Amino acid sequence: MFAVIRAGGKQYRVAPEDVIRIDRVAGEPGEVIEFGEVLVVGGDTPVIGAPMVAGATVAGEVLQHTRGDKVIAFKKRRRKNSRRKRGYRHDFSVIRITEILTEGAKPSKTPPARPKREAKKPEAAPEAAEGEAKPAAKAKSKAPAKKSPAKKPATKGKKK
Repeated sequence: MFAVIRAGGKQYRVAPEDVIRIDRVAGEPGEVIEFGEVLVVGGDTPVIGAPMVAGATVAGEVLQHTRGDKVIAFKKRRRKNSRRKRGYRHDFSVIRITEILTEGAKPSKTPPARPKREAKKPEAAPEAAEGEAKPAAKAKSKAPAKKSPAKKPATKGKKK
C-alpha cells in the first residue's frame, strides 16, 4: 500500500517504513505526526481524491531535524568595489512513515517498537576432539624495517 501526501507545498509518494526528508515540521524527535492532506491511496483498490481522499491520514515518526547544504549567494558589481556574500541553509525534518490509515482511523500516539539489529557474531573455530592434537600455529616472521638514508650534516658557512 502507498499514498501520495502533500507536505510543505511538495508531494511525496510514501509507503510504510519509508524515510523521507521534508521541510521542518513542528515536533520533537520520537514524536508521531499526522499528515492529513492525502491525495491518493494506492494498493489493491486505488482511491484518488478530489482533491483529498476523505478520511485518509498518514502517520510518521520524527527521526531528527537537520539542515541542508550551504547555498552561497554572491553578488558582485564589477569596477564598483561592490560585493555581497550571503549564505543560507534550509531546515529539514527526517520522517519515517509508520502507517497509512483510511476510513477516519486515528494513528497511535507512540511509534511502533522497531526490532534492533543484532551484530553478527564471528563463528568460533570448530573444537578439536579430545584425542586429536591441535595443529600448531605457524610463526610469522616480519622483515626488518628499512632505514631511511642518513642525512648529511648542515655546514655552517660558505662552501669553498
